[in-house]
Amino acid sequence: MTVRMLALLALVVSVCPARAAEAPAATPARARTHLDLAAARVVDLSHAYGKDTLFWPTKPPQTFDLQVLSHGITPGGYFYAANRFCAPEHGGTHLDAPLHFADGKWSAAEVPLDRLVAPAAVIDVRGPAGADRDFRLRPEDVAAWEARHGKVPAGSIVLLRTGWSERWPDFERYFGAPVGAAATDLHFPSFGAAAVEILIARGVAAIGVDTASIDHGPSRDFPVHRMAAAANLPGLENLDHLDLLPETGAWLVALPMKIEAGTGGPLRAVALLP
Repeated sequence: MTVRMLALLALVVSVCPARAAEAPAATPARARTHLDLAAARVVDLSHAYGKDTLFWPTKPPQTFDLQVLSHGITPGGYFYAANRFCAPEHGGTHLDAPLHFADGKWSAAEVPLDRLVAPAAVIDVRGPAGADRDFRLRPEDVAAWEARHGKVPAGSIVLLRTGWSERWPDFERYFGAPVGAAATDLHFPSFGAAAVEILIARGVAAIGVDTASIDHGPSRDFPVHRMAAAANLPGLENLDHLDLLPETGAWLVALPMKIEAGTGGPLRAVALLP
C-alpha cells in the first residue's frame, strides 16, 4: 500500500462521514489521534483464506472452497487464471455486522467507514488468558488500561490481545475442543459483557479479538454479540498479529467485503503503526 493510497484513504474517511440517520444517538466526538502516513509501518492482521481456514463448528462443517475456472495458456497464446470461491460469511478473519444479532441494524454493506478506519486501543490480556482459557475481559482490565492511557477514546476500535492467534490453524488448540466437537463444548477467551458495556458507554467504534468470537468459547446465549449489535457496534474476529501492535498510537483499517444485506463478511484488516 503506497503513501499516496493511504493519504487518499484518510481523505475519504474525513469527507465521507456516516449519514446522520445511521449514527447512534449521543455518540461522543472522536478523540484526535495523528499518524505520519509517510513513516507508518503496515502490519497485516488477517489470516489467509484457504484449505486450513477455521470456521465455527457446525454440522455439516463449513469450509472455504476455491474452484479453478481457468489456469493455463489460452488459444491466443497468453496465460490466464481465474477462480470461483464459496464460503460462509462468518469464518476466518471476518467482520460481524450488527445485523448478525439484531434485526434492523447495520448490514455489512451499511457499516460506516469511520467505524472501520479508526485509532486502535489494544488491551493486552495474554497473562490471564494464558492461565484461564475461558477468561473474559473484566471491568477492572479496562480500568487498568485507562489508568495507564486515560479513558478509552471515543471513536476508537478496541482490540483484545489474548495471544490466541499463535494457535491458528490448529483446530483443537484454537477452539479448545477436538475436531468434530459441538459448538457448545468450546473453550477460548474473549470479551465479557460487563466490560463491553463500559466500552459502549465510551463510544467506541468497534471491537475486535484474536479468537473465534467476541463472546468467550463456553457462551451459550452470546451476550456480547447481542449487546454490541443492539448498539450498532461491529465485531472483528479471528484477527492475527495483534502482538505487533502498541497499546495506543496505531490506526486500524478493517474493510470487509461489501455484501448487500450481509450479516458479516471476509475481512482484510491492517494496522498502521507509528
